[in-house]
Amino acid sequence: MKRVVALAALAAALANSARADSATSQDLSKGYAKFSEQGGQALYANVCQACHMADGKGAAGAGRYPSLVADPKLEVSGYAVALVVNGQGAMPPVGRMMDDAQVAAVVNYVRTHFGNRFTDAVTKDDVKAARP
Repeated sequence: MKRVVALAALAAALANSARADSATSQDLSKGYAKFSEQGGQALYANVCQACHMADGKGAAGAGRYPSLVADPKLEVSGYAVALVVNGQGAMPPVGRMMDDAQVAAVVNYVRTHFGNRFTDAVTKDDVKAARP
């Protein structure tokens, strides 16, 4: 049930962000809902886990949600930051609903869990530089 509620909240937030995009492209935060979680684990649990699953193994069904387990693509920290901030394919740009510190926290969490052992931490300044 929690997963359904989280997905519904994410869908509503993305719908609101799409309306905001059409209203203005100068201020990305204007009109966007923001996630309140601060730690990487909390953000993952409440934002990412619905698609990528609690164990990070991803899922297939109505869509395909890739595994994050021992993912060599995550070695390049900028790759994960760009995906969270900008989205790609079915991955929505959830980073638009997070501040720079939140994006850094969730990226660092994924890069140090699920069999990933990348130690070069992403900073909020890295995220700020990656934003459009």
